[in-house]
Amino acid sequence: MKNYLYILLLPLSVGCANMMSSWDTSTQQVLEESGQRSVNAPNASKDAFQSRNAILNTASQMANMSRKNINHYVRGIMQDMVENLQYVNAKTPLAVSSFVYLDDNYDQATLLGNQLSESFMHELHKFGVAVVDFKTTDYMRVTPDGDFVFSRDYLELNETQNFQYVLAGTLVNHQGGVLVNARIVGINSKAVVGSAQGFIPQSVVDALGNSYRTDGILLKKASN
Repeated sequence: MKNYLYILLLPLSVGCANMMSSWDTSTQQVLEESGQRSVNAPNASKDAFQSRNAILNTASQMANMSRKNINHYVRGIMQDMVENLQYVNAKTPLAVSSFVYLDDNYDQATLLGNQLSESFMHELHKFGVAVVDFKTTDYMRVTPDGDFVFSRDYLELNETQNFQYVLAGTLVNHQGGVLVNARIVGINSKAVVGSAQGFIPQSVVDALGNSYRTDGILLKKASN
């Protein structure tokens, strides 16, 4: 019985296939006569491949962004500054100060401002500029908590420092990040001998973890 049904349905299937083929040919002829072009059905495998590539590219871009920290942007600002830098060379002592916000007090620095100072010190040294770290004391302080040579207490530092120029700068909050204005100024002349500007994305700024201590326990400030 099954064989009998199969034999009866086979011509019907072949007939349907011929009918569909005839319909496709007629449709193609009508489209050609009307000046229209037939559109092929979407290629599912091709679309899936393109979607997969788009996802991989997006993931790759996000990974590259996550690998860029604040030093990456400081390096770009430093390269722009070197292009117009005058009077400063390997024999010119230079110091770096904390960066401060333009609309805030100039005697208060944030973690971002202090980290910019550290990053610029590193970049200046790489460029061959003689950098003076004026926060270094004349002795090593040994305590149960560690060994220290840096200090922010001016009473522990030398009153006279051997540098003629200083790299300083201001910060401005901007949509999506922070604008950085950096310049090198002569201590005596107050003349600007080099300047550069840059932009640091907010995601990079937020990546800086501000930490503080409470009752001797190191705590990390939660990000908003």
